Amino acid sequence: MTIKQIQDEIVDEFSMFDDWMQRYEYIIELGKSLPLIDEQYKTEENIIKGCQSKVWVHGEEHDGNIVFTADSDAILTKGIIAILIRTFSNQQPTDILASDTDFIDEIGLKEHLSPTRANGLVSMIKQIKMYALAFQSKR
Repeated sequence: MTIKQIQDEIVDEFSMFDDWMQRYEYIIELGKSLPLIDEQYKTEENIIKGCQSKVWVHGEEHDGNIVFTADSDAILTKGIIAILIRTFSNQQPTDILASDTDFIDEIGLKEHLSPTRANGLVSMIKQIKMYALAFQSKR
């Protein structure tokens, strides 16, 4: 699936919920299914700066695609990073760099987060794009 197709799928899933409490519960559920980062990558180097919670993101290249794993010490944040991992993992670096994140606004996520969590979300996206840039420049 392309990044856009995954984003559209996420928007469709969120549109099934009537209110934000249901959406928060869904985000928390998504966090429980997050492919966890290996303990060896839970380092200062992989921590997302600008998050009030601890969030670790690690990316590795497999057959030209970047595969991300992540974890967080906060249940809601874990769900947020799970959405991003689902969107951008197993994608080409050029596709990650070219993609937009309008789907986040479409599901209303940013406006329903505290300012510090919204900043953290932006930092997570930046870190994922930095991985894509790093892997692309190695080619």
